[in-house]
Amino acid sequence: MVAEREELLGRLRSRLAQDADGTVPHGPAEVRAAVARALREEGVALPEDRFADAVRTLADHLAGMGPLEELLRRPGVTDVMVNGPDEVWIEQHGVLQRTEVTFDSAAAVLDAVRRAVGPTGARIDRTKPWVDARLPDGSRLHAVIAPVCADGPLVTLRRFDARLLPWASLVASAAVPDEVADLLRQAVAERECIVVCGRTGTGKTTLLQRLVTDVGEDERVVLIEDAPELQPETPHLVRLEAHPASAEGTGAVTIADLVRQALRMRPDRIVVGEVRGVELADVLQALVTGHEGCMTTVHARSGAQALVRMEGMALQAGLPVQAVHAQLGSALDLVVALDRGPGGQRGVVEIARVSMAGGRPAAEPIWQRTSWAGGGSGSPRGPLAVDDRGRRTASEGMAA
Repeated sequence: MVAEREELLGRLRSRLAQDADGTVPHGPAEVRAAVARALREEGVALPEDRFADAVRTLADHLAGMGPLEELLRRPGVTDVMVNGPDEVWIEQHGVLQRTEVTFDSAAAVLDAVRRAVGPTGARIDRTKPWVDARLPDGSRLHAVIAPVCADGPLVTLRRFDARLLPWASLVASAAVPDEVADLLRQAVAERECIVVCGRTGTGKTTLLQRLVTDVGEDERVVLIEDAPELQPETPHLVRLEAHPASAEGTGAVTIADLVRQALRMRPDRIVVGEVRGVELADVLQALVTGHEGCMTTVHARSGAQALVRMEGMALQAGLPVQAVHAQLGSALDLVVALDRGPGGQRGVVEIARVSMAGGRPAAEPIWQRTSWAGGGSGSPRGPLAVDDRGRRTASEGMAA
């Protein structure tokens, strides 16, 4: 059966190399239409439903990621992980599970990866046995092949949901309890600097997108990302995108480069999709020079851990430790930590206020989650108030 399919695929590839009007088909719909036409020309006779299934399967193998395409069509699938040709996992609705899907061979996995990354200009081979690419639909693909891995190609495909969720949906799903939504809306309105942290896949991008959308209509937002993920709905938004170096090692544009450019663009707020390294020094410099209301994300599981990670990033840039402590303590206001619940739910688990304590920045929790049930609930550590300097502080007691 595999040999027959491969023989048919070979004939279809030859036919599709150039179709009748002299153009090469592009896009899923065009490829499926061309496959259907080629099958009819091959004399393939099947009932209509089986013919449609055959067209979809063959198109997946010709222009898509083969058997992974069926998984990507399943609702709720956010991650696909290939651990060699015989082992494919997915994360669906927050739950990790092994699937029945397999590839015919390690070569078939590598072919699927090359088809996926080809339009991006990325390459993967034995001299460069890994690739990290942003696909045209916004998904992120990472793959590692021999000689780096011994068990066949390893592929991780992560999909991003570009939908802008209203606060009501986030509250209903228990991702953001009602009192937390009120707190965050107020923090945005009062131009607090907000850091969203969490592990991979905990909803950092979703929450940051919601927060940026709440920025005032009269504010100019400069959004800086490694690759476009955020789709906030704010009227005065300009985008800057980092670019890796060319194959010759030249032409790289870093997040740090773009932060410096953003400072010259009359921003009301600067939003950085994620900070990972020395670019944090430029972000902090922007904050301490009066650019309030900035936002970013970082990989960390709590407010305290986020500060430790960010301190390390800034120190990598060569800043003195005392300067790093002073800038973190004065520039940052809130850290919002996200994680997963026992059933795979994703949501806010902690909100911490940043202040200086003993000459070092400290993240003092002002709200922590205690339950994922219903709409979610938490234990407040103190309400938010505005002091006479216009900065928000936690005080004793909690209003109902």
